[in-house]
Amino acid sequence: MNWVALITNIINHIPIEKVLIRPRDNTKALEEFIASTKQTKSHRGGLLPTTMSETSAEEEAATEIATACVPCAIGHFSTSSGLLKEAVRFKGEGIASNEIVDRIASSLSEQNALEREDLSPEKILQLPQWERAIAEEALTQSRQLRHKLENIQTIEELEQVTADTKRYYIKLTRQWYKGRFGKMGAEKAEAIVQRVGEG
Repeated sequence: MNWVALITNIINHIPIEKVLIRPRDNTKALEEFIASTKQTKSHRGGLLPTTMSETSAEEEAATEIATACVPCAIGHFSTSSGLLKEAVRFKGEGIASNEIVDRIASSLSEQNALEREDLSPEKILQLPQWERAIAEEALTQSRQLRHKLENIQTIEELEQVTADTKRYYIKLTRQWYKGRFGKMGAEKAEAIVQRVGEG
């Protein structure tokens, strides 16, 4: 199991800002929890490997929620949001400022990579149905962002696209985490929340 698959489930119990701003604070607790879920206690109190049926069930559940492209999409939108926010800081220098133009170019690069690699048709088709809808929307939003950036002409447009990108980044993140949270089940998710909350 991958700790990213587990962290997705804490979104309903921990504010999104805590998850996004301090992801490394809880790495050790999550790693310990993951290790503990791979073992079961025997009736004598010792630790034994999980049984074959338990392992199969876990692997099946992991397969159902395993993914590659939507978390990457979140990363690309996060990067673009940060780059555009930084670009706005240089609005006093004008829309043709190298600081602004370079950051717009970097954002375009992020969205191009997202569309051509992480949200390619073959990757989207491999996703579970619940996640496919999120991926399709992210692809549409990425194209819209890219077109806006390619045609940007004023600081006001830059400010608007920056706000829109941040808003969508938060929406995408919440949709994906909540979707994965629902697939894990409340009992396991609550155990994760308790482990993470210890730090």
